[in-house]
Amino acid sequence: MTSLHRLPARAHGRLQMVVESPRGSTIKIAFDPRIEAFRCSRPLPAGLAYPWDWGFIPGTRAPDGDPVDALLLWDGTAFPGLVVACRPLAVLQWSQAEKGAGRARRLRNDRLVVAAEGDARGSGMRGLSDLPLSLRRELERFFLDTVFFESKDPEIVGWANAAAAMKLVARSLVSGEDEDEDEDEDEDEDEDESESESED
Repeated sequence: MTSLHRLPARAHGRLQMVVESPRGSTIKIAFDPRIEAFRCSRPLPAGLAYPWDWGFIPGTRAPDGDPVDALLLWDGTAFPGLVVACRPLAVLQWSQAEKGAGRARRLRNDRLVVAAEGDARGSGMRGLSDLPLSLRRELERFFLDTVFFESKDPEIVGWANAAAAMKLVARSLVSGEDEDEDEDEDEDEDEDESESESED
């Protein structure tokens, strides 16, 4: 059986996401490729639950060594291991302390925000401009609170658009793990590539 980590980032012309922690989960669930199973990574702080499905883009490797993270905005019912065809909307740009290095050394651990292909109710969501500022602030707060007890010293760098999201995926690809590498990317030309909108 093919490991979920080694699925292609794109298939049939669409980006793929693997769900780990479904909406409503109060624990962080992570796929462990060493045992080919899902495990409990850690409980979230009291009162927190994932607002939407959380997972990763297969066939990629982010600076922290894990696949690129993704949050799926839809009202579908998912479960760990579900593969969803999706399109990028934006990137929450995130910086954190490198594990074991304290505050001195930092790395980027950006998170994609994506929408499900084939979801009629979400068909109007195409890019960063479709995410209200209030929603972006809520997502920033949620992600900061989820690592409240972790030694990550997180910082919100800003937001970037759908084109930047696809560039992040492209530069994070593990060699040979993109089935549709010649496909044209769907970009939002009218948006700035990035925005600095972190909280004061």
